[in-house]
Amino acid sequence: MKISLKDKVILVTGGSRGIGAAIVKTLAASDGTVAIHYHQSAGEAERLAKACKNRSKTFAADLKSPEECRDLVHQVIDHYGRLDVLVNNAGIALPVNPQDSDDAWLSTWLMTLQVNLVAAAMLTRHAIQHFKQQGNGRLIHITSRAAFRGDTPEYMAYAASKGGLVAYSRSIARGYGKDGIKSFVVAPGFTKTDMADQFVEKYGERLLLDDIALNSMTEPEDIAPTVLFLASGHMDHATGCTIDINAGSYVR
Repeated sequence: MKISLKDKVILVTGGSRGIGAAIVKTLAASDGTVAIHYHQSAGEAERLAKACKNRSKTFAADLKSPEECRDLVHQVIDHYGRLDVLVNNAGIALPVNPQDSDDAWLSTWLMTLQVNLVAAAMLTRHAIQHFKQQGNGRLIHITSRAAFRGDTPEYMAYAASKGGLVAYSRSIARGYGKDGIKSFVVAPGFTKTDMADQFVEKYGERLLLDDIALNSMTEPEDIAPTVLFLASGHMDHATGCTIDINAGSYVR
């Protein structure tokens, strides 16, 4: 089956690197026009947009700012005249030392929740307003196996933020289906990205390989095809679902 995203505009947050960049490349290769969100990696985002060889374009926003989240959605709609799919991919994983002071602990929790959950909710809120006027739209939330399996004490804030995003997606699917809006979750396990480097440097890749059922770690390119399929509309009746891509490290 050849999937075409011709005439579809897709906003991918955190689209300049890692899983986001793999998603952008895959969507553009299927004729999708991708709004590539970035915060600090402008050069990487611009090179990626050029490589798409279509109308894909970069858009900057700091997801710690609710106002910039709101404006990002409207900038994309104003530029292209429409938005068909929002991929909430951007996220941070900040370790928290349980022995930290309350102020340090709270600061990390609030930042994690803001970027991973509140920003995604704000982006989604404004996308839904447009989707309702348009009569259709799809939301794809990149969460984590941590939302279901849990995580270490250092990364409880990360797990909690991703768990909240799962519940949010399910609520959207149930609440807005009659408006033509579909919502999905893709939950990767540990994936070889820049974000993962710190963990690999600390614990080694062997520990990660021993935790999975396959012989190699998940790559960003292993996740992107599922996002493409969800964006295409071929899985609309799976709205509300979660698709696990974790190399068998957590089976529900």
